[in-house]
Amino acid sequence: MSRDESSVVHTKRMDVEVEDCGQVYLLDRGDYEATDRPDDSPTHSVGLMKVEGRGVAILDIATQWGMIPFTVTVADRDPGADLDGYEDIVEISFESPSGEVFLVGWLMDWDDEKAHSLAPLLSGPGTYRLRYHVRGMDEERCSVDDHYLQIWPAPQHDSVVLKTMSETFHHFLKPEA
Repeated sequence: MSRDESSVVHTKRMDVEVEDCGQVYLLDRGDYEATDRPDDSPTHSVGLMKVEGRGVAILDIATQWGMIPFTVTVADRDPGADLDGYEDIVEISFESPSGEVFLVGWLMDWDDEKAHSLAPLLSGPGTYRLRYHVRGMDEERCSVDDHYLQIWPAPQHDSVVLKTMSETFHHFLKPEA
């Protein structure tokens, strides 16, 4: 790619309604209702983010419920981490079967109006990288720009912790019993 070609970037800010779960879900449009995911679907986590099979990523947030300001950037290449602006930053691979994803704060009592569609993933169906930036976890706050997710096409790669400063992050690293 020449230097003259500019990157394609779509950024969306939204308020995600979370109901007593302390999590926000990134779901693939074509796969979120699937209950027939094979038992051998990849499940992996990196502190504040977990991928459960194809098309499902779970992002931990600082509070249990309420309206959570969230920013998501969909790009055609790595948009670069904001290492100075956030306390905790992690990356993980994610597979999108349809190339269309949305963000939602609650999976029970489904309400389509509470699902936030994102820009189509720029390479269509395939493997992407998710980079999750968080600040304010120790204060259990959810202010504007405290939660920022970046998505871009990338081959499968190991999960990475780019930065960790909060005590809460280390809680999420503990293995599940």
